[in-house]
Amino acid sequence: MAPMDTFYISHGSPTLSIDETIPAGQFLRSWKQNGFPQKPNSILVISGHWDTSVPTVNSVSGTLSTIYDFYGFPKSMYKLKYPAPGAPALASRVKDLITAAGIPRVDVDPARGLDHGAWVPLMFMYPEADIPVCQLSVQTGRDGRYHFDMGKALAPLREEGVLIVGSGSATHNLRDLRNTVDGAVAPWALEFDTWLKEALTQGKYEDVNRWEEKAPHGKRAHPWPDHFYPLHVAIGAAGADSKAKVIHESWQLGTLSYASYQFSTN
Repeated sequence: MAPMDTFYISHGSPTLSIDETIPAGQFLRSWKQNGFPQKPNSILVISGHWDTSVPTVNSVSGTLSTIYDFYGFPKSMYKLKYPAPGAPALASRVKDLITAAGIPRVDVDPARGLDHGAWVPLMFMYPEADIPVCQLSVQTGRDGRYHFDMGKALAPLREEGVLIVGSGSATHNLRDLRNTVDGAVAPWALEFDTWLKEALTQGKYEDVNRWEEKAPHGKRAHPWPDHFYPLHVAIGAAGADSKAKVIHESWQLGTLSYASYQFSTN
């Protein structure tokens, strides 16, 4: 099996799960038809919705629960399920790889299910819910380089049939969302998103690691970097010599970018 590509998916609003008019959801629904990776033997998701002080993996035997980590949305969303099997063997492998890379402590959660940063995109990408899934947390007290290096530690998984998916949002300032009649994108958000696309597609990964000083409007695009650091893990796992490709671009509410990327060494 050729090494798996890695991905960064902008999952945006939780309403992606039920609103069929959102272009990003339409893109994810056509995941297999668009020729994305052969069916992996397991999936590792780094989600912006799991932030811990040290790297933590969920190691669940049996079916993963569906976590509804959002509030005030339509009742139908709380009835959705993604009953994928857990991946305790993958969780153990992830812990060993990260520890071997010099991070001394990796915690294991034996009960945590999938938050919506994981199950919403996966329910479209692999709707059969028959692939074992493991989640890995981010540490917002650390920086981009730390998460890139954590991704580097996970690189061997690509040759073991594991699909590594970072799930977040290319821009994520929930206090600056806006309803516009013409769908106009805020200039600051477009400038950041354009910078990110150019940096990634030109292989300037170190600039992305140092986004707080390199990117225009970086702190406005990501006041809290939980939804950005899954990108750094995906890049690191693919490697500094990988090629980035834009696989989807769309916007919602004027400032929320659904830009998504594929990282390949093939």
